[in-house]
Amino acid sequence: MMRRYLHLYRVFAGQFMKSLIQSKVDFLIGLIGFFFSQMFGIIFLSLVFKQIPNLNGWTFEQLVFIYGFAQIPRGIDHFLTDNIWMLAMRYVIRGEFDRFLLRPINPFFQLICDRFQADALGELIVGFVLVGVSVGNHTVTITVGNVVLFVISVLTGALIYTAIKLLFASLAFWIKDSIAILQVAYETSDFAKYPISIYAKPIRFLLTYMIPFAFVAFFPASYFLTGKNLLTTIGAEVLIAFIAWLLAYAVFRKGLTVYESAGN
Repeated sequence: MMRRYLHLYRVFAGQFMKSLIQSKVDFLIGLIGFFFSQMFGIIFLSLVFKQIPNLNGWTFEQLVFIYGFAQIPRGIDHFLTDNIWMLAMRYVIRGEFDRFLLRPINPFFQLICDRFQADALGELIVGFVLVGVSVGNHTVTITVGNVVLFVISVLTGALIYTAIKLLFASLAFWIKDSIAILQVAYETSDFAKYPISIYAKPIRFLLTYMIPFAFVAFFPASYFLTGKNLLTTIGAEVLIAFIAWLLAYAVFRKGLTVYESAGN
């Protein structure tokens, strides 16, 4: 039995390596395209700040850090769990989820290992470059404690992204195709690249309490910028990640019990 499990995990490891090396041209085109689209976003911000010295109390340097910080957990989630989109789009409605249920391995593990998105490296590169620029111009300070908190924050932030994606994708077990709902929910994360204080109250409420993307970028980033409110920023992020994951995985597990394979 142990050999059987080891063999299956080797198969998934092989799938991981295959995903990294396949479609090299598509990967490079996607990576370059994403990099330039992000750079245009930063250029746009710089042009805005040439006319406005600060945005609701936030400087250009601070916004660059928040923008870059937001890319890192999103990039980790994109790289490792992008195949969850297929659950919402194709696997349930076509009955392709059957193969995940036939193997003696956790279906969620199989789902995320079925495909890896190497072009997510573009998000990670942009994120780390902008964070590095922020460190270089002393917008944020490097300490041992901050490095540890940074690692914790980006990992729990990635878990929030995954949990939100899994929650809305799992609705496909009931409605068969949940891609439209998932896309609308996931795209709200674009608002989290900027301070939520610049938005109207309904949007702040949405990003904080309904679809908590504010906890993957603005709140933890604000701690590194100010060094204040650790418990209500990174501490709250860890708590939200834990709750969001338990909820999303419970919905996924419940969805497995109502899954119906495709008929003729």
